Amino acid sequence: MNGPRRRKGAVRRSDIPPDVLRALNQGQEETITLVEWLAIDMGVLLSNILVDVGLEGKAADILKAYQPLREEGVTRRLRGVGRILFEATRKDAHREEVFENLATHTSDMVRAWAAFTLAGDEILVLEERLGRTRRFAADGSVAVRECSWDSFRPYVVTDLTRGFRLLETWVRDKDPNIRRCAIEGTRPRGVWTQHIEALKDNPEPGLVLLRHVKSDLSRYVQKAVANWLNDASKSQPDWVREVCALWTEESPTEETSWIVDRALRTIRKQSAL
Repeated sequence: MNGPRRRKGAVRRSDIPPDVLRALNQGQEETITLVEWLAIDMGVLLSNILVDVGLEGKAADILKAYQPLREEGVTRRLRGVGRILFEATRKDAHREEVFENLATHTSDMVRAWAAFTLAGDEILVLEERLGRTRRFAADGSVAVRECSWDSFRPYVVTDLTRGFRLLETWVRDKDPNIRRCAIEGTRPRGVWTQHIEALKDNPEPGLVLLRHVKSDLSRYVQKAVANWLNDASKSQPDWVREVCALWTEESPTEETSWIVDRALRTIRKQSAL
């Protein structure tokens, strides 16, 4: 029996039907495209979901705390809301119930906020941080999955050896979303996140994770691996050439070949100049 037909996502903001935009801002609908994600008014959404998650009694303080974020970029607002929600619940006897309500909310943006509440807890030990973030790394929403690795990345950076050791179980997971999250969360250079200077200088420690997925069957994971190496190639091209040559010899599969070809794209471009 077929399930309900999924609506078509908007590719331009002007294409978003008014009822869909209203539902997105009310937390009653998931986004399908980045355009829809960016169209959400976070302040409106935040005010609309506080009753849903059990924070109606703290609505005034939460919305007041959000006001300084209104002019910030989308990523800063996402992180900021997560921190505000963490601060609002850190001493609340029902904090775990509120967290669960956030983490299971219909709105993918609200679930992303839940991931960032974990980032707001600066004393959470890394093992527990990764354990609690795992659900967001496996989320059905691409946007939530992106926020999941961004939420733990700053804490992995502070202890890369320990972080890589813990994430090694992730790259052996049967879920490609989990494997991909471990790789994306440790890329030397991020598109919209802080670079990891230690890995730009010496990407060698990353092989602890990369070696497990050098021939991954998932194209989603392959892209992440290739992007990791391409990041590294911008500061350590010889190292990337050596890794790609070794992988090609050790793992003559179509998957490895695809990863290597994409990993070397910046090196090829620079060689052609």
